[in-house]
Amino acid sequence: MAFDSALLDAAFTALKAFDWGADAAAFKPIDEATIAAPGDAALRGDLEKRLTAVLGAGPSRAAKEYACRKLSMIGTAGAVPALAALLPDKDHSHMARFALERIGGPEAADALRRGLDGVAGDLRIGMISSLGARRDAASLPALTKLLAGDEKVAVAAAEALGMLATAEADAALAAAKLTDTKPSGAVAAAVVDARLACADAALAAGRRADARKIYESVGAAVGDAPKTHRDRAVRIAARRGLFATADETVASS
Repeated sequence: MAFDSALLDAAFTALKAFDWGADAAAFKPIDEATIAAPGDAALRGDLEKRLTAVLGAGPSRAAKEYACRKLSMIGTAGAVPALAALLPDKDHSHMARFALERIGGPEAADALRRGLDGVAGDLRIGMISSLGARRDAASLPALTKLLAGDEKVAVAAAEALGMLATAEADAALAAAKLTDTKPSGAVAAAVVDARLACADAALAAGRRADARKIYESVGAAVGDAPKTHRDRAVRIAARRGLFATADETVASS
């Protein structure tokens, strides 16, 4: 289906002047073109160029969020620089990450990884979560380093490693030198949960021996006399996993 360039011109002119509360009906040509773009390389390239232009100075936050949502659907490596430029901005970082999580290829993950050192607090936690959501194995060293940092950042890093769910991620979690001195023990708990996630993934992939080693290690750390409800829950999870590794009826891929 061919798209009228004049209709797209008018829709993007409206988008650049758009703000919350205004009528979004004018964007229908963009919506329709976005649906068709994956099957039309020329249209996809044109849309990506137009959408990334909206991310520059001038358009409202509402317009930029709309552009990010569309780029999450049709964006390529070409959209990464414009999205990466928004990562340090507290008003736009979330939606830029939303798009970068969904854009294939290493460039998007590289942008998230490079952005880690330029932000702090919730923005850094958000980028860590995005790297975990992408299951970006190349982020293993950066995530491992963050296990020894600020408590909330360290918890996010542990959770992201659990989402990677690789043997290397579990090794990093097992070897982590935690600086978790707070009464909550949140980092240590997140590390254990992430190791169980790695074990579950190994079991699902048919790597029973790898899964067994992790379950045994986690269970041994709790011991036979757990002192808290949390420890009891962890022991149950580890023992359930061990039983599953011995059960040939458990599905594996």
